Amino acid sequence: MNWTRKKLIKKYLEFFKSKSHKEIPNVSLVPENDPTVLFNTAGMQQLVPFLLGQPHPLGKKLVNNQKCIRTKDIEEVGDTTHHTFFEMLGNWSLGDYFKKGAIEMSFEFLTKNLKIPKERLAVTCFKGNRNSPRDEESAKIWISLGIIKERIVFLPKEDNFWGPAGQTGPCGPSTEIFYWKLKDVPAPKEFDSDDENWVEIWNDVLMEYVKENKGNYNLSKQKNVDTGMGVERTIAILNGLEDDYLTETFKPIIEKIEKLSGKKYSENKKAMRIIADHIKAAVFIIADSVSPSNAEQGYVLRRLIRRLIRYGRELGIQNFTSKIAEPVFSIYDDYSELQKNKKQILQELEKEEENFNLTLEKGLSKFNKISRNKKEISGEEAFLLYQSYGFPLEMTIELAKEKNIKVDEKEFEKEFKKHQKLSRTASVGKFKSGLADSSEGTTKLHTATHLLLAALKKVLKNDSIIQKGSNITPERLRLDFSFSRKLTKEELKKVEDLVNVQIQKSCKVVREEMSLEQAKKKGAIGIFDEKYNGRVSVYSVEDFSKEICAGPHIQNTKELGKFKIKKESSSSAGVRRIKGILI
Repeated sequence: MNWTRKKLIKKYLEFFKSKSHKEIPNVSLVPENDPTVLFNTAGMQQLVPFLLGQPHPLGKKLVNNQKCIRTKDIEEVGDTTHHTFFEMLGNWSLGDYFKKGAIEMSFEFLTKNLKIPKERLAVTCFKGNRNSPRDEESAKIWISLGIIKERIVFLPKEDNFWGPAGQTGPCGPSTEIFYWKLKDVPAPKEFDSDDENWVEIWNDVLMEYVKENKGNYNLSKQKNVDTGMGVERTIAILNGLEDDYLTETFKPIIEKIEKLSGKKYSENKKAMRIIADHIKAAVFIIADSVSPSNAEQGYVLRRLIRRLIRYGRELGIQNFTSKIAEPVFSIYDDYSELQKNKKQILQELEKEEENFNLTLEKGLSKFNKISRNKKEISGEEAFLLYQSYGFPLEMTIELAKEKNIKVDEKEFEKEFKKHQKLSRTASVGKFKSGLADSSEGTTKLHTATHLLLAALKKVLKNDSIIQKGSNITPERLRLDFSFSRKLTKEELKKVEDLVNVQIQKSCKVVREEMSLEQAKKKGAIGIFDEKYNGRVSVYSVEDFSKEICAGPHIQNTKELGKFKIKKESSSSAGVRRIKGILI
């Protein structure tokens, strides 16, 4: 039987639905409510509130197929099984079944539905540490299912304890399932987890703990199961392939690279795998509204595109990113966001490639000069490559590694921070309030932001609401504020109307200078109190709003015209975001 990704996904979802699981959606790669990570690295990230005890509207047993991005193993990309973008099949128990149910269903699906012989399977269990005991219970369940003792290995935390996905959250020991991939060589009786011919195909995470900010692992009130199986690896196994890049999820991209370069995959495996992996990841990231930049998700995207361009140069191809991206849209024709955003995705790739091509040749030449007869590249030199030639630090490190040269990363960070400090404009240094400039439009919207925050407190009857950040340009304002839920349409209308009432009343905007203590006594609100030394400026809009602020502001609310809320959304866990304009 020829297994396709669609067939495997369908089979998996149907199996768990037959076990009373409800399907949840495949969400954006950019997490909506988790500021601790840049991308969804696993299917469980959208479920964090429910893993912590909040009831899920669909019940306690869930299943889905989730697109994921992981850059932790980026150095491993180039072998047969590691990928930056992948699809993760997952099933969850939110306080329902635990170890026995999870292990038995995993085993049943693999051996009965996928017809994988148990003689080719081995498992790992958690060895135990001071936070959690050795997982003998899981081992006994595996033995009851027919896995022999010699095929069960106990491993330490770095191998068999999962999570949390970010800095805090649900986590616990895991038991992983491995498959012997060699077709013509029988699986050895004893399982050696270091033998690369044993490929991990399934991970059952048994969430018994919650990690807190201070680093403590506390027993969870609700025991959960989070399991995951990689689509790409499993398809390769089911089709008797020892290389994921020969499956339908990669082969069309590899063939395109071969055609453009005139070179064979068999002789250029590492470079072609990296290019194929990174272009797929880049297409999916751009589809979720991320553009290349020097910050957060945009930096990861830029790094992936620039890395694949460099490997393209090794194969003798240029101006190729949009061409090798084409097969991705065919492979994943069931993802509407790819089809809908295809034009923009290809344009972003071409633009980034064009920008990087302008400096890549010169940058490589400069790198060769810098690195000649050296054992270490200084942070200052690495920063020069970053600032003048667009080389992400990781690219410089990778190039240096090829020559057995080290890079002073700490000094690079110092240079980077020094550059950030010097490049701040006078207005940003002066106002510290998320203003893009001090133009008339920005000044008006800054005053409107004060009115908006005050209106939110009044309409939502919640004085504990505080500003969590703002970004104001001449065209629009963006306010992040502490609040735990989505605002209703009625609430947003009331907030908007209340702001406009203050505008229509032609209220004076009065600035007073006083000590921080006096400001607090007068009821002025302010964020980042520690940044204010000595006397502070307090801006009042009659008795409606009173805030500590470094300006600038208009003199009367009548100058604002009319305020309109354009969008309300989640910024991160417990933080909402409103975008507004003046018309």
